[in-house]
Amino acid sequence: PMMEHIVRLLVRHGMRRMLAVLYFHPDVITSYFGDGSRWDVTMEYVRASADYGTAGSIKNAEAHLRSGRFLIISGDVLTDFDLSAAVAFHCEKNADATIVLTRTSNPLQYGIVITDTDGRIRRFLEKPSWGEVFSDTINTGIYILEPRVLDLIPPSREFDFSKDLFPMMLDRGDALYGYIADGYWRDIGNLSDYQQAHYDVLAGNVRIEIPGSRHGNVWIGDGSMIDSSVECRGTVIIGNGVHVDKNAVLDSCVIGNNCQIGAGAVIARSVLWDGVRLGVASHIEGAVLASNVQLGERVAVEENVFVAEGCSIGEGAVLGPNIKLWPHKHVEPYSIVVRSMIHEEKWSRELFTDARITGTSNVEMNPEFAARLGTAIGTALPIGATVVASRDPDPTSRMIKRALVAGVLSAGVSVEDLQMTPIPQTRLATRSRSVAAGFHVRRSFRNPTMTDIVIIGSDGRDLPPELSKKIERYFFGEDIRRVPYERVGQLRYPERQNETYVADYLRALDVERIAQRRFRILIDYSFGMAVSIFPSILGRLGTTALALNSYIDPFRASTTAADEENRREISGIMRSLGYEIGFKIDPGAERIALVDERGYWFSSMRLLTIITKLFLESNREHLPFAIAVPVEATSEVDIIAAEYGAEVLRTKNSHTAMMEATRNERIRFVGGTRGGFIFPEYSVATDGLYTIGKVLEMLARTGYSLAELDGQLPKRHQSRLSVHCPWDKKGTVMRHAIEWSSAYDRQLIDGVKVFLPDGRSVLLVPSREHAEFTIVAEADSLGDAERLAEEVAALVAQWGSTG
Repeated sequence: PMMEHIVRLLVRHGMRRMLAVLYFHPDVITSYFGDGSRWDVTMEYVRASADYGTAGSIKNAEAHLRSGRFLIISGDVLTDFDLSAAVAFHCEKNADATIVLTRTSNPLQYGIVITDTDGRIRRFLEKPSWGEVFSDTINTGIYILEPRVLDLIPPSREFDFSKDLFPMMLDRGDALYGYIADGYWRDIGNLSDYQQAHYDVLAGNVRIEIPGSRHGNVWIGDGSMIDSSVECRGTVIIGNGVHVDKNAVLDSCVIGNNCQIGAGAVIARSVLWDGVRLGVASHIEGAVLASNVQLGERVAVEENVFVAEGCSIGEGAVLGPNIKLWPHKHVEPYSIVVRSMIHEEKWSRELFTDARITGTSNVEMNPEFAARLGTAIGTALPIGATVVASRDPDPTSRMIKRALVAGVLSAGVSVEDLQMTPIPQTRLATRSRSVAAGFHVRRSFRNPTMTDIVIIGSDGRDLPPELSKKIERYFFGEDIRRVPYERVGQLRYPERQNETYVADYLRALDVERIAQRRFRILIDYSFGMAVSIFPSILGRLGTTALALNSYIDPFRASTTAADEENRREISGIMRSLGYEIGFKIDPGAERIALVDERGYWFSSMRLLTIITKLFLESNREHLPFAIAVPVEATSEVDIIAAEYGAEVLRTKNSHTAMMEATRNERIRFVGGTRGGFIFPEYSVATDGLYTIGKVLEMLARTGYSLAELDGQLPKRHQSRLSVHCPWDKKGTVMRHAIEWSSAYDRQLIDGVKVFLPDGRSVLLVPSREHAEFTIVAEADSLGDAERLAEEVAALVAQWGSTG
């Protein structure tokens, strides 16, 4: 068992009094370890009455821990750290608590800890995004504590070390230190980690005690019989009582106790638990077979297969790659078991980027995947709950949405199907109808060959992280809920959704003021869904509108190649027909682009500056208040806000972060850098149609023209570069960036934004989806911005190559 390796490690460092805090499978652990005498230790046990979290469960064992300093280590990690050195560091610093840290190339799944040069902890980040990876040192879950720390943990309630206790100690100014340990460490959190841990043992990457007698690179346990014709390649570990028949091949594998391997069988890069039986000429490669699995003759088990305990596989059967068999399943002779997920490895660790799941249309994102995801969503919600569903016009979106709906219904959750509806309208419906969640399926605007599934929380914002993790757990674990037929969810089609949206929209604007201005505007619908609802709104606003691309065509609704030509044509129309303002709505109706009476298209950054000015000027009577913009927004926003006495708060560079900013009641406006804007009095998400109405209202109130504003407002220049950086070097580059920027003013919100003394600034952001960094430099002149971007790009390349 993994926990035995932990026990042996503790013994090596002179720790012989052990207390096991049990919650999961307590009887299995107590029966195996007993009183600990087999390992020359004293083993005691405390059983948790409930799941009180990591710190809360230790509080439950307080009576055993008051006598002196103690070390906490999880039973599901594999490590060879020098724990004695960690304890010595703790004593030298006279620490209240010491967290053992390690460096990792991919810190996203762990808690990042930032320390100063003395080892004192200065900041925590729990499960960060790439933009928050300000260090590559992570919390290993190994802690050294003084007994007085127990006084800070409340009894009989959920309380976590990393989320609750340590941040509280940091705020109190307690002596909280981080010790960066050398050596091997792996958190065995999933099957992939479990498999990799064995490969690391076989490769000699971790120092552990391997039982049995060693013969070169082969360890053989007591009572095992290996025929002399057996060929062993690489490192092979064989348990007790194993029988391996003639001409078998054992290649870099681990074989548990009391296994029987038939003649001519081949085991390569695989792990066999106790009591496994392999028939003659069976072939296993890159698989894990749990206890008491039986394989008939000539069975083939391919890469990344996991077979649970007690399964029996008939003669001649084939288990294709990337499948799992659950306990006590039987596979008939000569069957071929194949999982139909062509690229299942894409989903092997996590599904969500923010609240979005993206995959290649009808390949990764196929009906089988969607039905499985729908069932996971339904399982994560209570039986009898309701979700809202919608889609864009794309045929693949229709197919995927229907599969999702089927999965949700099967878990006892009802669906209100809004059918083809823009996502801003879906978010408003999710919020107003008091449902548990919502989802929207669309062709990805990032890549038209991809499909997005966006999951929406009950408040209309993106799905909360805790619920997305819950969905992932059900999706990967397949521990899904199937309700009796009489409890299958209901499918309903709500009526008058467009009428409700229009009424709410008009109530939120000063319609009379807009109508008095009699705007002459141009609207480019981009072949998207806004055309089904917006013309009637424009009529109510008293505008004269010229509509372009004003029919729905899912195969033309993109913002890629033809966009530049389209913009040139619109510029000519604006100048020749004398329209004062033009809007281009993205196909999903979330974002806008804007062209003025000169035919000049504003960049998304300049558009943010202009709309910020309009909002502040037309809301003078409500000042002081705060506005929020992403960290990559130009300082033009700060200059304008300072004139009005408004506070500017910075967010991460994502729509999710913009929506989260609306939770702050002081914030009255959230401006995006990609054409999306949020007006919290109306919605908590971007809505391109409402943004158009609001811009018209603000222009009517202030009397400004766009060209006039552009000429008056301050102007800064940005230069943007992308620099290749391997995934496993991103944490290292971020650590160097933190060290390099320590002498300057900086913001650590999403990446590292550095403010240089000469007024220039530069932002370094690791991409969440690509092996690269984005560099955004800003200065008073474009040339200065370009030079700064190139200088920092060279630094990033250097940091990524040197480590």
